[in-house]
Formats: sequence, C-alpha cells, structure tokens
Amino acid sequence: MQRLRRHFRLLAALGLGLFLAACAEANLAVETTKVVTRKDPEVSGPYKIGKPYQVNNVWYYPKADYDYDETGIASWYGPGFHAKQTANGETYDENDLTAAHKTLPMPSLVRVTNLENGRSLVVRINDRGPFVNNRVIDLSRRGAQLLGFEQNGTAKVRVQVLKEESMMLAAQASAKGGDGISPPPVAAPAGEVQAEALPSGSGAAQPLPQQPTSQQMAVGNIQVPKPTGQVAVVPVKSSNIYIQAGAFLRQNNAQQLRQKLSGLGQTRITEFILNQQRFYRVQLGPIASVEEADRLLQQLIDSGHPEAKIAVN
Repeated sequence: MQRLRRHFRLLAALGLGLFLAACAEANLAVETTKVVTRKDPEVSGPYKIGKPYQVNNVWYYPKADYDYDETGIASWYGPGFHAKQTANGETYDENDLTAAHKTLPMPSLVRVTNLENGRSLVVRINDRGPFVNNRVIDLSRRGAQLLGFEQNGTAKVRVQVLKEESMMLAAQASAKGGDGISPPPVAAPAGEVQAEALPSGSGAAQPLPQQPTSQQMAVGNIQVPKPTGQVAVVPVKSSNIYIQAGAFLRQNNAQQLRQKLSGLGQTRITEFILNQQRFYRVQLGPIASVEEADRLLQQLIDSGHPEAKIAVN
C-alpha cells in the first residue's frame, strides 16, 4: 500500500512538472511573439517622366504638369498586379496609397476626390496607366476602398496635383537617379494641408475634425511628404458624364461637329479659355452610366474621332 501511495505521489509530481513546463513554454511563447505591422511605404523609385509612348494606337506625352486638375472616371487595380514592377521600378502593393497615371511625373502627389460621395484622399503616382476606356487615374485597391468605390469598380473623380509636395518628392527621388528626360524641379517649401479622417461604418460620410493630410519624412534637409490615408469629406456638387468629341478655336467648326453627332444623342457646345485663347468644345451627353459612356466613346473613336474622351462636369 505504501509503495502504491509512493507511486501515485511520483505520478502527481511528474504531472505537476509537466504542467509547469507547459506553462513556462506558453509564457515563453507569449513573451517572444512579435506583433508585425506593415511599414509605411517608402519612396524607392527614381524620378521619372519618360518619353512619349504609344498604347493601343494612342500616343501619350508625359510631362511635369504641376497645374494638373482634371475630372473623369477613376478605376482601380489590385490582385492581378500585386507584387509586380511599376513603371518607375518599384514593387506594386495593392495596399499602399499609390496610383497609375498616363502622363504625370513619377513620383507625384495628387488629391483624388470622389465626386459621388465627397471623399478625398492623397495618393502617390508611381505607375503608368490606365489604358482602358479613357480612365483618368487607376488607384490601388486600398485607395478605392478609402474613397468608397471598390465594389463599383469606377467612380467620377477630380484629380489635382499637389504642386509643392510633388516638387519636393521629385527633388528627393532625383537623388536616386532619373531618366534624363526632364530636369527635376527644385524643392519648394510645403504649405499647410488639412484633411479629415474617414468615419467608420458603411453609412453616409460625415465631416470630422481636421487632421494633417500628409506626414513629413526627413530626407537630408528636405521635408518630403507622404500619404497617410487620412480621408477628407468635402462638399461636392452633382456631376454628369459627357464625352468630349473635340475642341476648336472656331465656333463654326464646333457647330459642324455637333450637327454630325446629333444622331447619337443630346449634344452641346461649351466655351473655355486656355492660354488666353477661347475654345469651343463639343460634348455628347449627359450620359446615364459609365458603361454607356464607354460604349459611346468606342463608337466615336471607331468613327474617326480618336481624340474623344470621357469628361465629368
């Protein structure tokens, strides 16, 4: 009997030892586990503008345009391009706040405003595109999520270059080399930019207290901005989709084109001033949907109007 009790005590001691060892192992695992968070994207590509190039029989002419301010249809690209090389040599990450543009310098900072819900976000241009259906910009998947159009795939947007911030980015990136097509701009002091955080939930966006749009990243003695993901909620007016078929210095030429296109639907002529010259542009619309605009645009291009493009007014 005494031997049996001794045997039970031995088993209990062994069990306790194993339990304590397991606890120690668990504690060790907890203590040594590291929480890994994704680092903010760094600007790694060189300054690049590039030579004129042709895609699908359309010529594009990249240039440093720090007054760029356009409206149009935005799209986004993600899984099929994730981890592939961008046009300026970076590795594309669909979760970074980047975008592709057909002509703006790389890198550039632009503010993209969704004209359908008022959400506005700063992203960095590091790729070329999009080359389908005359889209004005191709955002990363994360950018589309924050602007609220990931599910729809497209949105009516306004794209505005942030001049001073883009010049600073270009000055920093040029230290890593460039394409020699255009000299990098001189760094300019950054002005104060305000934005608002994106509200949580899936309801309508509501204005929130203002917070900085971009952080400042020290590079030598240059303070280089970078996107932070802060989303401003700004007032936007209702907008319509049009197809701009052409722009003319002479009004009678615009009238002739308008007459020619009248069979496709409602048309109009609007005036605008560029470089102190008055132009007359012929537009078809308003158009009810992006899909219908794509169809009409292709019809115009096929009928001999390769310069036709989608516009949002």
